[in-house]
Order: sequence, then structure tokens, then C-alpha cells
Amino acid sequence: MSKSSQTVWLRYGRWVVLSAVALVVASEGWSHGVASSDQGFLARAEGVHAGPFLYLGAKHMVTGYDHLLYLAGVIFYLRALTDVVKFVSLFALGHSITLLFGVLAGINISPYFIDAIIGLSICYKALENLGTIRFIDPKLAVFGFGLVHGFGLSTKLQDLALSRDGLIANMINFNIGVEIGQVIGLVILFIGLSWLRERQDFDTVSRNTNVALFGAGLVFFGLQMTGLFVN
Repeated sequence: MSKSSQTVWLRYGRWVVLSAVALVVASEGWSHGVASSDQGFLARAEGVHAGPFLYLGAKHMVTGYDHLLYLAGVIFYLRALTDVVKFVSLFALGHSITLLFGVLAGINISPYFIDAIIGLSICYKALENLGTIRFIDPKLAVFGFGLVHGFGLSTKLQDLALSRDGLIANMINFNIGVEIGQVIGLVILFIGLSWLRERQDFDTVSRNTNVALFGAGLVFFGLQMTGLFVN
């Protein structure tokens, strides 16, 4: 095999491998909904249950691969903790608004449609990180996609026919739990990214990571659009 052929194979082979990895990650990432083991409790819960709803909100965020993939993209190149706080606060604000408003006002949108947009949000952030696109100010994009992510969870919760007894307090506690889980996830991500930045091959690693991030978002989008048309 000639040297030029090896270079071409390595270049495109890497993309194939990364896409395959992204597919595996994405296939594990359909956890934006509520775990089946928790659905029974949520459907039966009447009255205020502060502790359990705090826990379930935090659990949802820590295990919500779609949220974490997007947030990983958001903070990927942020070195200052103050910048991380700014961007994540905008995402949390958007997420909180639509989560609470969607459930309390009974706004129900197809979860497949919302999750497809969430997949696109991951793709968009990856492409933005790669320097391919930048349509709007990154802070505005993060806030807007935060609104979409909040609607994604609110549609899942509404499918469980939650009791109206104590609903407001329970949703506030659930949302607080989500933000606690978000902080836990971000601390781990920030530590990992800080370590990566010390590597001499960070430029290559960052490019490959964002390619994989784009692949995961694209697979997520494709599966959700398939579900939208099939159902």
C-alpha cells in the first residue's frame, strides 16, 4: 500500500471508527426519559414528596446522556470556571422554564420531535466547536437549546399522568434535583477536560472527540425522526 493510500485510509478510517463509537454511545443514550423502575413511583405519587423528587431529578441528569453530551460540547473549550458558570446557567434557565411550564401548563409535544431537535443540538454544538458553523451567538444558542431540552423531559413526565396533588412542589423539587445532577456531571466533565488540555495531542483529541459527538447527535436525530414517522 502506498504512503498516500495509507494516509487516505487513516483519515477516513478514523471517521468510520469514531462514527461506530458514536453509534454505540448514542444507542445507550436514549435515557432522556424517566427510567422504567421510577415510573411506577411517579405515577402513584400523591402529595408532596420532596426527597424522592430531588433524587429522581438528579438521577435523571446524571444518567441523561443526551444532556451530558450537549453540555460536554458546551464546556469543551471553556477554560475559565466563570465562563462555564455563565453558559451552564443559561442552559439551566432555559431547561427549568420549559420543564416547569410544560408540565404545569400541560403543553404536550411529540417526544420524538423534541428529541430529534435535541439530537440536532448536539450536532450543532459539535460543528460549532469544529469551527464549521456559527449561526448565532453561542450564549443565545445554549439558552435556546436549554428550552428544547426542558420540553423533552416535560413531555416524558406528562406521559406518566402525574397527580395534580402536590404537583407544583414536586416539580420544583424535581427541577432542583436536575440542577444538582447537572453540577455533579459538569464537575466530572470539567476535570476530565482540564486533564485532556494538558496533553500534547489535545488538538487531535479535541477534533476527534467533536467528530464523535457529531456522530452521536446525528444517530440520535435519525432514530428519533424514524420513531416520529413510524408512530
